[in-house]
Amino acid sequence: MDIRFIPSREALFPASTVEDQEVAMSKLFSPSKLGRYELKHRVVLAPMTRLRSDPDDSPSEMMVEYYSQRASEGALMITESSHVMKSGRGYAGGPGIYYDHHIQAWKKIADAVHAKGARIFMQLVHDGRQSHVDLTGGSPPIAPSEVPFEGLAMTQDGWVPVSMHRAVGIDEIPGLVEAFRQGAERALAAGFDGVEIHSANGYLIDTFLQDGTNKRTDAYGGSVENRARFLLELTEAVSSVWGADRVGVRVSPSGQWGEISDSNPEATFGYVAEQLNRFGLAYLHIIEPRVKGVETLHEDQAPVASVFLRKIFKGPIIAAGGFDRDGAEAILQKGNADLVAFGRWFASNPDLPKRLKDNLPLNDYDRSAFWGGTEKGYTDYPFYTEEAMACA
Repeated sequence: MDIRFIPSREALFPASTVEDQEVAMSKLFSPSKLGRYELKHRVVLAPMTRLRSDPDDSPSEMMVEYYSQRASEGALMITESSHVMKSGRGYAGGPGIYYDHHIQAWKKIADAVHAKGARIFMQLVHDGRQSHVDLTGGSPPIAPSEVPFEGLAMTQDGWVPVSMHRAVGIDEIPGLVEAFRQGAERALAAGFDGVEIHSANGYLIDTFLQDGTNKRTDAYGGSVENRARFLLELTEAVSSVWGADRVGVRVSPSGQWGEISDSNPEATFGYVAEQLNRFGLAYLHIIEPRVKGVETLHEDQAPVASVFLRKIFKGPIIAAGGFDRDGAEAILQKGNADLVAFGRWFASNPDLPKRLKDNLPLNDYDRSAFWGGTEKGYTDYPFYTEEAMACA
């Protein structure tokens, strides 16, 4: 199966073709085990950049309400990406975990989610070359190599072209690994259940991994073994804090976000999946290439990245990107994933697991409110009631 040709189109949730099937027969709403945790169903809140943090990058009270609303008993939630370094930011309004004072703000979110009986992992990230000097503190963004691209960064002045980045010196890499380790320690202090390493969507780790952006000739470039070295070192460091069974890794084989590319994604991501097996991770989180950020690329394309990596990775797999209820049920029944993450529809339906389980109508999402703003299009979506639907 050639995963280079995996398009996508996040289908709207149609009327289910299996609505007469008993819920008891549903794999999506059967229990599962992920690392050391027991989950009551397999619907996952996907990490989504929403840009509502306070000016010091601490999670805001709005964010506490947002995550609390979407906490479903026994569910798994993954936070939006949290920056492990101030200089690693690519989005104004994105939260951080690089200062000790961020811990208490994140703890409010963890406590609110736990009060609803759900589990929550923090996603750790360095945005790499997808940044601007207004976000990094004046220094150029970093990447494994200087490969110019026409990306955008979200600054206080809105979306602007990224600043030209510089190549990371080999002597700087241990400091980057240490920043992820310290971010993992702060997430543990904040009371989270685990962490996810964001090695997808053209951010720093992904640019090391893929040969379209990694042109190095040292121990971190060239062969797939060298290009994967940074991710594997980070995984080792983060696992030393949490234990690997509370650590996940997110990848995006053949994804296009951030103008990322690889000449042989099957070999690259196959090697990564094989190497990650030795850790005993909580999960591998795979974004299907049929999506590009919040956009869909093709209609009715079957998932293939999870299918390909299922043959290699031995632990639980979370599939993400373009799933509706029937698509999620299908990939679980085929055994190509163990859980399914939902993004846009979870943004507009705080009670999405209930709506999927009972085949209830869904609130439409507001694209204009995806990245930054107020409570509008963020925490003001209604939960399902007959009265609310009658008024909709």
